[in-house]
Amino acid sequence: MALNKEQIAQRIARELKDGYYVNLGIGIPTLVANYIPEGVNVVLQSENGLLGMGPFPFEGEEDPDLINAGKQTITTVPGSAFFDSAMSFGMIRAGKVDLTVLGAMEVADNGDIANWKIPGKMVKGMGGAMDLVAAAKNIIVAMQHTNKAGESKLLPQCTLPLTGVRCITKVVSDLGVFDITEDGFCCIEYAPGVTIEEIKAKTAGRLTIADDVKEMTF
Repeated sequence: MALNKEQIAQRIARELKDGYYVNLGIGIPTLVANYIPEGVNVVLQSENGLLGMGPFPFEGEEDPDLINAGKQTITTVPGSAFFDSAMSFGMIRAGKVDLTVLGAMEVADNGDIANWKIPGKMVKGMGGAMDLVAAAKNIIVAMQHTNKAGESKLLPQCTLPLTGVRCITKVVSDLGVFDITEDGFCCIEYAPGVTIEEIKAKTAGRLTIADDVKEMTF
């Protein structure tokens, strides 16, 4: 059975290491804030000007003045700091962010990512994704493995306009966890109830299966 969005975020949260500065993109990545492992202290950065982002607020406790880059209401943690976008992007461009988690419409087997525009559709702008993929030390993509038509989103090469080139290190989809290697996608974990045959059938890009591949646990 494929993972839901919460489970994808929960698995990505296990990639967080103590002391990391982490940027969470719009969509599934924002849910990672709710699953930070106990004993792991990270500082969440939002490109609209915040260090020290907490989990989503409970219903009725929202503060409309506290929002992330996706305009969702958020909470802060003790020691958090607010600043302008110039300072925020200065941090990103200077390589101060240890891990970035992004959503994607397509990922290529060489680590290219397309996540900002579908030709012919209106977009507000590319946002901070271009800077994040150019400067982050480690980028994990959270995404659905296939589109609504059932077509693979893990491809030999992206068909949509690129956000970044050869920059992705890992993909966590609803079917499994994949490292980006010289040989393409390498499946290191599969979702509970998902078969390797299903993953192969739904992955258009180059794919290898790790010798020690295992079922994902929560």
